Amino acid sequence: MAMAALRRDGRRIAAPLITPHPINPLRSSLASSDREHTLLGVRSISTQVVRNRMKSVRNIQKITKAMKMVAASKLRAIQTKAENSCGLWQPFTALLGDTPSVDVKKNVIVTISSDKGLCGGINSTSVKISRGLHKLNAGPEKECKYVILGEKAKAQLVRDSKKDIELAFTELQKNPLNYTQVAVLADDILKNVEYDALRIVFNKFQSVVAFVPTTSTVLSPEVVEREAEAGGKLGELDSYEIEGGETKSEVLQNLTEFQFSCVMFNAMLENACSEQGARMSAMDSSSRNAGDMLDRLTLTYNRTRQASITTELIEIISGASALEG
Repeated sequence: MAMAALRRDGRRIAAPLITPHPINPLRSSLASSDREHTLLGVRSISTQVVRNRMKSVRNIQKITKAMKMVAASKLRAIQTKAENSCGLWQPFTALLGDTPSVDVKKNVIVTISSDKGLCGGINSTSVKISRGLHKLNAGPEKECKYVILGEKAKAQLVRDSKKDIELAFTELQKNPLNYTQVAVLADDILKNVEYDALRIVFNKFQSVVAFVPTTSTVLSPEVVEREAEAGGKLGELDSYEIEGGETKSEVLQNLTEFQFSCVMFNAMLENACSEQGARMSAMDSSSRNAGDMLDRLTLTYNRTRQASITTELIEIISGASALEG
């Protein structure tokens, strides 16, 4: 009978029986009780940790789904504004053209980005294009400066191009964009920056999952007049008659200033559409990843719980068998 009990209970019971020291029943019962409480504590903690992790992942999934819905509602409103703004900048592009290859001495790169993150790589793309333009237009006899719109581009460009940043504006999208706000901003830029060419870098909206990095060029009145005299597409300006007391230089000054505000208004709207579309895509991917992680955690939790139940059943059966023996 004793040998059968030893076989059933295994090494855990056999070890105290073969010890050379006298056995203290109270100490052995306390040790076994502590051991059992320790094992039960470990099991309960492991399942509790998994359960807490599942709860946090589920909460994150709710947040990402809500952010996707908010971005979708904002996208529809901004997209309507962007479509309506085409009537502002397209006539100027047809009249004054968009000549990114023009060679001038003073270049100003207007980089448009967002103030918030969680929108994919649209801000990094704008900064990358801006740095490429800066490298292309910089030289010993040339001057190239940055005007930054948005916190994210500012945070990236200030690391290696702080001395080249002329102006920086943030929190522009705190309120819904309108032309009056952008016109005041454009006037502030024109008053504080000397330029021959303004190169506006933004992301043009294509779809919810696609955007195109784009550069629009606005020339100064002097460069426009010089290019018109040299011929080419801008040479068609000489075919227009000027009525009233304004000179050709004054008319070109007004046209280029109005062109800059209109082009920048459309660029900010297009970039805002791209931001919301990228945020929708990013939040959708995050929600799916959270769902996959939740499935894996549920499987882990069920396996851990089943293992603890199985272990407890084995201990109960072993104890009952020992008592019977």
